[in-house]
Amino acid sequence: MNKASRACLIFFQYFSGEIPVNKLILISLVTLILPACRRTQKAVSPDPWADYRKGYAFWRSNKDSAFFYFNRAAVGQPDKKQSALAYYSMSLIQSDEGDHYGAQESLTQSLKLLDVRKAKDRYSVALDYDGLGMTCYDLIDYAQALSYYQQALSYADDKSLQALILNNIGNACKGLKAYDRALKYYQQAIRLTGTTNDNYARTLTNIAITKWKRNPRYNPGPELRKSLAFRLRFNDKLGENSSYAHLADFYMDNMPDSALYYAKKMFTVASSLQSPDDELEALQKLIVLSQPAEVKTYFRRYQTLSDSLGKSRNAAKNQFALIRYNVEKSKAENLALQQENAAKKYQLGGVLIVVALGSILAVLWYRKRKQRLQLEAENRIRKNRLQLSQKVHDVVANGLYRVISGIENEDKIDKDDILDQIEILYEQSRDISYEQPEAAVRDFHGKIARLLTGFGSPATKIAVAGNNLEIWEKVGAHARHELEQVLQELMVNMKKHSQATSVAVRFGHQAHDFHIDYVDNGIGFDANTHYGNGLTNTGNRIEQLNGTITFDTQPGKGTKIHIAVRLNN
Repeated sequence: MNKASRACLIFFQYFSGEIPVNKLILISLVTLILPACRRTQKAVSPDPWADYRKGYAFWRSNKDSAFFYFNRAAVGQPDKKQSALAYYSMSLIQSDEGDHYGAQESLTQSLKLLDVRKAKDRYSVALDYDGLGMTCYDLIDYAQALSYYQQALSYADDKSLQALILNNIGNACKGLKAYDRALKYYQQAIRLTGTTNDNYARTLTNIAITKWKRNPRYNPGPELRKSLAFRLRFNDKLGENSSYAHLADFYMDNMPDSALYYAKKMFTVASSLQSPDDELEALQKLIVLSQPAEVKTYFRRYQTLSDSLGKSRNAAKNQFALIRYNVEKSKAENLALQQENAAKKYQLGGVLIVVALGSILAVLWYRKRKQRLQLEAENRIRKNRLQLSQKVHDVVANGLYRVISGIENEDKIDKDDILDQIEILYEQSRDISYEQPEAAVRDFHGKIARLLTGFGSPATKIAVAGNNLEIWEKVGAHARHELEQVLQELMVNMKKHSQATSVAVRFGHQAHDFHIDYVDNGIGFDANTHYGNGLTNTGNRIEQLNGTITFDTQPGKGTKIHIAVRLNN
């Protein structure tokens, strides 16, 4: 090892924290007068595919570890083909965990590393565009999904891949209600794959459902059962689950007993596959089709699973972002080490002193910058977690509590209405990170009235005053949305904790402020009570609207709450 290499090693031992600053300069000067020696052995070259193989080994058992090693393989190798494949693998993990936007970012990185002019890259390019189409399809953007699928088809030379993409194009057309066009693509897929394999079962199912969507009088039952028989023969559990779902949907109205049978089969297979999305879909069907005595059991299972899925997917998205940040940081450190070693290898002693002092300053600057970047990343993750936690509370927890309250207070259960409410909650919980645009609601005062009175029961009377069309006209769309969530939280807390028999909510204007007064005759609470997440979120919402919220309550003397926000928020 020559003097320059020895000095570089010392600098980067400091860089990693092994040598303190006060010893670095002394050691560097001593190094300059040490006898030169030459390296007698060559370093053993590492396996360039080691990280990718580790990621693949962890894929089924530990998604976080798999993502970590794929990320290292993506950013740490000169082989662009391997990096592109690693980014594609990362996108599959992100899509499975509901992080569709993160998956799109990974697929875009993969495409940047591929050359569409090279025949060896065309298959990977087709996979990347197909993956982008699938993420858009999951986000209900069928037009954009169709565009990506068509680009994928233009690069696909393999017949089996072409058949897969043709099916996906047909699905996008079906989502756009272009049923005749969808059927043409499905027929092209069958011509490529034939009628004797499991690919045929998927296409046959798509054809049957599309014909049924186009003409509600069409009977897809024989084709769906034929497709199911193929999937059972090939032990295709994912396809089997899909067949049960479609058969349950078809028999829902005309043969509910058959629909219930297939819904139960779907729930069993989805549970064995550990597919929470499919379990939730099966539970939706079981809630509608089962006897009243079983509905509450299925509904509680749905509530628990939906809440758990939302939380786990939010945590996964944050974890993926943190893994990518740490891998990028490690890459930067390794690159800096290599560049410094190469630059200093043949420098003389006098130059080395200058480089040593410069390196110390650079390391100090880098550590300060690294701390700043890490703090910014942690703040972004903390803010994202807070926003996602608030959305899970508003959409899933309070929404489900409203449905439960309705079930408990109704003598007869309207299954269709329950299904509509559950389906809305299910779609919202699947895409909890997707920001829906705030739109004006013409009947907003009616929506608020239904929200408030929906918490009433024979034991609890709800009175609403001042809630009319004119009162909400000067309140902006954003403020309406936030105040709706605040009112829902107040009513949920009333229902859970207050034991009130009478509740009154009054709305009004005063000068440039919009006022809401809430009063109940419940048990009240102590002024020093620690508020839970719900009321904490309520306070944050009002603060963001530049408003105020005041609690007037004592144990045993009911609760009064006054809210005031500026108009035109």
